[in-house]
Amino acid sequence: MNRREFLKSSAVFASMMCLPSALRKACGAAATSSSAPVRKPNVLLILADDQGYAELGVQGCKDVPTPNIDSLAKNGIRFSDGYVACCLCSPSRAGLMTGKYPESFGYEFNPGPPSVAPANFGLPLTETTFADRFKKMGYATGVIGKWHLGYKPELHPLKRGFDEFYGFLSGAHNYLPGKGKGKEPILRGEERVEQPEYTTDAFARETVEFIDRHKSEPFFLYLSFNAVHSPLEATDKYLKRFESMKDGKRKKYAAMTAALDDAVGLAMDKLRELKLEEDTIVIYLSDNGGPTGVTTSLNTPLKGAKGNVYEGGIRIPFIMHWKNHLPAGEVYKKPVISLDLMPTCIAAAGEKVDPEWKLDGINLLPYLRDETTDAPHETLFWRMGDKRAIRQGDWKLVAPGKQEFELYNLAEDISETKDLAKEQSEKAKQLREIFESWSGQMKQPLWGSKPSKGKGNNAEQEE
Repeated sequence: MNRREFLKSSAVFASMMCLPSALRKACGAAATSSSAPVRKPNVLLILADDQGYAELGVQGCKDVPTPNIDSLAKNGIRFSDGYVACCLCSPSRAGLMTGKYPESFGYEFNPGPPSVAPANFGLPLTETTFADRFKKMGYATGVIGKWHLGYKPELHPLKRGFDEFYGFLSGAHNYLPGKGKGKEPILRGEERVEQPEYTTDAFARETVEFIDRHKSEPFFLYLSFNAVHSPLEATDKYLKRFESMKDGKRKKYAAMTAALDDAVGLAMDKLRELKLEEDTIVIYLSDNGGPTGVTTSLNTPLKGAKGNVYEGGIRIPFIMHWKNHLPAGEVYKKPVISLDLMPTCIAAAGEKVDPEWKLDGINLLPYLRDETTDAPHETLFWRMGDKRAIRQGDWKLVAPGKQEFELYNLAEDISETKDLAKEQSEKAKQLREIFESWSGQMKQPLWGSKPSKGKGNNAEQEE
């Protein structure tokens, strides 16, 4: 059903579209249902790690099937111009968890591993998290997987609004049992646990159990995979699916992607089994673009990769699925950003965003339901040291480093191949002034950048 057909459905359905399935059925069956409590929608926020723009079937991938993730798009909305707030893991996650540009509170760079991380690294205690807000709204809250927002006890997920935590605190982790000894441990809450299985499989198991535990109450679950981040490690179970693939590096990456897709499928199966699919907003995105040379994760047709502010570093797979509440099988083509997810989910839960929170994200629901034809954002910004970018409409001004700004028209040149800065000098000047005005309102970085492990566009700059 396309958006137009969806909006032309019956007035009765439209008036009830914000109610969970159980309550809708009750309303249709008996007048006494008017006294039944309205369950707020669950939120399952799934974040892949380092997955490139072109690494899903619905994004054009041909050699690695992703049927479960693709089904979210086929039954929901795919954002063709979906962005994250930074081209690297930790600042991107800081933006996602706060609904604010990370630069607005000095969170501009990755920290490095725990052994060398700056003493002040972590999401500042002055910032309120996604989980903080949903816990206050009566939700059970959990995070499974990669945290990467602080190593100190006061920055632990259980101190940042989450009731439950199963995962690791650092920016990277091995997948296979027995590997990576000496690295950050897997924790349940604050206790170290032994993990005898493949990491992605363990996170899938924990997700299914979390959903089952909280099936009778609204929950917010942040499912933060470390897949498909390096190191490239996979089990025979998944490698066997790609026996004909000759490139060994790509084969391991494909196997890791298959494990990720299976994990998403298990989570969706559990929601359907418990009849919670209509009562759950499922969001899927990556934290930044793929580091092509490191893992083979492709960003086609975008230029660049993880670690820079060309489209390949910041435009990512981005899907929102909410059965019978949002149109199915649509592609939304106006720019959105991960900062929008918190206010959108708050609105879906029937609550309002307080202007005092000073969120940079906005509620997308009116735009997705055709209640307005405006674009959600007039302008989007990125800054990571000398790497700077601004998008306004179809125009994008980008400084890939200490070089001068380049100007591209993304509607005509999605691959950023033709620099129009000289040809359109007035437009370039205008956008630069807007960027400098925004940048001047941001805070100085709380810590500096670390040397990257990789080279050029494929810089890892991990942890």
